[in-house]
Amino acid sequence: MTQYKHVTYSWDDSHAASLDPVDRLVYRSNILGADQRITNTGGGNTSSKIMEVDPLTGKETEVLWVKGSGGDLRTSKRENFSSLYQDKLISLQTVYANKADNGLKTPAEDEMVGMYSHTTFNLNPRPSSIDTPLHSFLSGKHVDHMHPNAIIAIAASKNCEALTKEIFEGEMEYVPWMRPGFELGLAMEAIEKEKPSTQAIMMGQHGFISWDDCDKGCYELTLRLIDKAAQYIEDKYEAKGGDAAAFGGQQYETLPEAERRATLAGILPWLRGQVSQQKRFVGTIQDDPKILRFVNSKDAPRLAELGTSCPDHFLRTKIKPLYVAWNPQSEDAAALKDKLGKALIEYRKDYAKYYDKCKHDNSPAMRDPNPTVVLIPGLGMISWGKDKSESRVTAEFYNCAVEVMRGAEAIDEYISLPQQEAFDIEYWLLEEAKLQRMPAEKELARQTVIVIGAGSGIGKETAHRLVKEGANIVCVDLNKEAAEATAKEITDIYGVGIGVAGSGISGCGPAIGLGGNITDRTSIREMLDQVALAYGGFDHICITAGIFVPSDTTGHIPDDKWALTFNINVTGSYLVADEAFKSWKEQGLKGNLVLTTSANGAVAKKGSLAYDTSKAAANHLVRELAIELSPLVRVNAVAPATVVKGSAMFPRERVIGSLAKYDIDYKDSEETESLVNKLAQFYADRTLTKSPITPADQAEAYFVFVTNRLSKSTGQIITVDGGLHEAFLR
Repeated sequence: MTQYKHVTYSWDDSHAASLDPVDRLVYRSNILGADQRITNTGGGNTSSKIMEVDPLTGKETEVLWVKGSGGDLRTSKRENFSSLYQDKLISLQTVYANKADNGLKTPAEDEMVGMYSHTTFNLNPRPSSIDTPLHSFLSGKHVDHMHPNAIIAIAASKNCEALTKEIFEGEMEYVPWMRPGFELGLAMEAIEKEKPSTQAIMMGQHGFISWDDCDKGCYELTLRLIDKAAQYIEDKYEAKGGDAAAFGGQQYETLPEAERRATLAGILPWLRGQVSQQKRFVGTIQDDPKILRFVNSKDAPRLAELGTSCPDHFLRTKIKPLYVAWNPQSEDAAALKDKLGKALIEYRKDYAKYYDKCKHDNSPAMRDPNPTVVLIPGLGMISWGKDKSESRVTAEFYNCAVEVMRGAEAIDEYISLPQQEAFDIEYWLLEEAKLQRMPAEKELARQTVIVIGAGSGIGKETAHRLVKEGANIVCVDLNKEAAEATAKEITDIYGVGIGVAGSGISGCGPAIGLGGNITDRTSIREMLDQVALAYGGFDHICITAGIFVPSDTTGHIPDDKWALTFNINVTGSYLVADEAFKSWKEQGLKGNLVLTTSANGAVAKKGSLAYDTSKAAANHLVRELAIELSPLVRVNAVAPATVVKGSAMFPRERVIGSLAKYDIDYKDSEETESLVNKLAQFYADRTLTKSPITPADQAEAYFVFVTNRLSKSTGQIITVDGGLHEAFLR
């Protein structure tokens, strides 16, 4: 077996032998996609031409199985591949040739994409990729189209064609930049017809494609060509001085990690507010050595201004990133904020000029002009996306772009795609149609919600309820392990997303678990800073944490327990609100704070003096905070009652105590669940609805308050108690 230095060989003959032809394609795709040096998330595609039994004729026919639109090689399954009649795909060439207005970037070429559905085999619903002709028109039974950093470094070099001949010694042909589509497929077919021995083509500014009649052979050819390109680059790179000389050498020094993260945490909420003026974004930070080597370099301003080359890159990272010329050694955070503010204004103006200069009569309206990638010397990179996964993918793509620039500069001179070509990809009508077909965003999409008390009971249920609507969830609890457990439950259900970038906590998925003590302002700020590093900021906070200390046999609780009750149930909510408001003001984005009071706060009764009084104080705290935090933050509360089942406030001992208090028959030997059900039903029978109240019932109220469904309500308290008429608020 060939030894590879710059890619990982993962083919397992025994495993491949156990698979049918389509699953072998899936397997090949997964192991190619698993190596980020071979292709990036969502990038590249693979195919196999497989003999299948036609369900209409019962005869064998050749079917092209190719990764469908929007798929990711690393995570793709069988259902992510389109299946198309190969002979019908070839017949589309005649259809296209008969169109009078055909040619590169013509409406006729775009129309061919809609024709692919007419070639669908066996009613496969997976939409076909724009790259389908590349796979169909080449003769190889198995085709790999990859976006390796090493190959794109050559493709994005000024002298790409000459370098291709030199590096691959005639083994790889060359096609200049053409946007993906029918014409590119025809151009590749023509190259192979002219030189039938060809098995690989360099695609200028784009990547490469390789093929073979054996799937394992195709895989090995793909790896060998990438490895050869990478070795050539590394030899040249080291000859030019290696890391020390990369990107013209270092101009700035990286800040120590603690200072770096503290600076980022301090600036991120404000920056998120700035880039979220049209739609909210979720952030990811990247401050690993490779990205820091780039942002600290002398050539970073020049290269960043050029923008990216590969179409997959700039669709995520926009035409170029925002580079901020901040000196981490001589300037402070205030200077950074000032420079960022001015740079953002100029970036938006530049983007509008780019749009106006390149737009066509039928171009879609200009999209959000804010950057999706921000580069800061000494600190690293901040990327933005509509959700956590997308922001991590954006960071990953710019990581790839940096490696491409490193390679291109080592062997030649890096060049980007011409602006008009970049625009014609970014605002391609087919791309716009694809965006329009995307499902509507969920109600809490683009938003991050902190749930305090998420380790159990109502808090845990609220966390699970909110994530269903698209929110990122920060699970916070005094018991950090419990918070992490809830976050893991969520991540296990929804996954971490397809992105692979993100440093430290910023490499998270839709949920994180943090420890936090709401009676300690320092602990609260540390938690909020971690949220900033993870998601760029937050939108809403639900405080479900609380404490009930049962009285002793005389009906009293110790003084320290009285103080603890008020500290957690009242003061803690105030401290969270006061500290969080600093971040809310920095963001400038409207948010919601939802506290937890209780029906007990409106009912005077025996045996829970500290708890009931603290909840009455919490009721008024809601009204005071609604005034103090307006108009930026709405403050409301949920007032639960009679929640026994699933509530952390009803351990077995308290349940037994309550059963005894109300003279409800029970046995000490009974299972806890049985005891809980008895008490829950007792409480339910006292209500107007006669139904036991669950944490899920409470979670629904928190959900309503963090949405815009009650956007004109603040300072209000919703009771979720089944209808306790004694607790009707006056």
